[in-house]
Amino acid sequence: MRPHAGAALSRRRFLSLSAGGAVAGGAALSGCALQVSTGVSGSGETITMMVKADDLSPDLVKQAKKETGVTIRRVDYDITKLIAMLTSGNPPDLVRAVGATDAAYFAARDVMEELDPYFARSSVLKVDDLDPVNDLWRYDGRTQGKGPRYGMAKDFSQDSMFWYNTAAFDKKGVDYPSETEPVTFEEWLENSQRLTQRSKGQTTVFGGSYNGLLKLTLMATMTASAGGSLFSDDFSRVDFTTPEARKALAWYIDYCKLKVGPSPILPDPNGWDGPTFQAGRMAMSNSGYWMGGMIGTDKKLAEVSRLAPAPVFAGGPRISACQGATGLWMPRKAKNKDAAWRVFEWFFGEAPAKARASSGWGIPSLKSLRPLMPQQEDFQKRTLKAQENELKHFSVVSLSPYITGDAFESLFNQVTPAAMKGEISVDTVAGRLNPIINEQLKRGKEQVG
Repeated sequence: MRPHAGAALSRRRFLSLSAGGAVAGGAALSGCALQVSTGVSGSGETITMMVKADDLSPDLVKQAKKETGVTIRRVDYDITKLIAMLTSGNPPDLVRAVGATDAAYFAARDVMEELDPYFARSSVLKVDDLDPVNDLWRYDGRTQGKGPRYGMAKDFSQDSMFWYNTAAFDKKGVDYPSETEPVTFEEWLENSQRLTQRSKGQTTVFGGSYNGLLKLTLMATMTASAGGSLFSDDFSRVDFTTPEARKALAWYIDYCKLKVGPSPILPDPNGWDGPTFQAGRMAMSNSGYWMGGMIGTDKKLAEVSRLAPAPVFAGGPRISACQGATGLWMPRKAKNKDAAWRVFEWFFGEAPAKARASSGWGIPSLKSLRPLMPQQEDFQKRTLKAQENELKHFSVVSLSPYITGDAFESLFNQVTPAAMKGEISVDTVAGRLNPIINEQLKRGKEQVG
């Protein structure tokens, strides 16, 4: 066991959070102080869950009380409020977070409970039943994807995959992408140019949308697809001038410059791809399996929609990562850990998890629930076949614990639009991104140390 940091949490360690700042690998993380009682169900207790409204409906709160005996008090997720609760020593019992971008960030700040002892005694959540996506919720003090478990994904998608509309391809005489073999990023961009429809200077149909969930996850996964890493070995620096990172950056700048899809300089008025794809005004959408939940409710759209593998760079490895893995974690100083764990088990392994699995809005994070994924209709069977093939190519792309997704997004969107408009070169952008992002990473590392 590693030594416990022990010191009281200082507000200073969290100041960067609200600004979207940084965090750390140096903080000690402890299993030593962990006390796991046995045989305590938590029935009759009350826990506080800090989540978003669509994570936990009022009906689910009632269902939890009925099925676990635990009363849930739901509070809206708010990062400023969370920081205040953590620093005052009175945190929620369970907190929502995005595994890909948040897990290492919070774990490095020594505020998360290590959950391995809980998993070890659980009859509901077995470690050998956990999908590998849950490794995004692991952090060993240095690298995401290894070490203790700090949370779990409620469901997931391989977010570099893309949907395409066969009617749009037919109209332009473009061959369909394979549902099992990846196209290259170069081919994807060529297709998107051919599929884009314009009238009187206006884009009427986007050829394709490819923005990832966040620019941090997009750039990290694309750099991995080019055979490199966006971060240095200790995750304290980025370097967009390496051949692999530059290739990822150049591709995305080209995509934005060509105006074949939504981007920071051409925002989609709908705010996300779903309504635009549903309206037949987008030929390809970089959205993983989860968007099939929406597509499946529209029979006409389902007939022409296909799910395709994550693209690859010519000569690069086949990488198909999850850029989300939203789930829950338990603060180290939570007051009602047994009751919180009982709700955790219920949420991730019982009725709510089964309902999510059968909805088509995400891949269940327990392998044993995969048979519940919808597969009655032809659309569902075809989608499931493509998705099951892609699962073989899943891998964790580790991110730095020293910067938040929001901070990276803000800095990236400050610097890159000039290149997207053709005013400066990719190399100039890379040279401007490195110092401002590395300054943020440096501050984040200092705040943890």
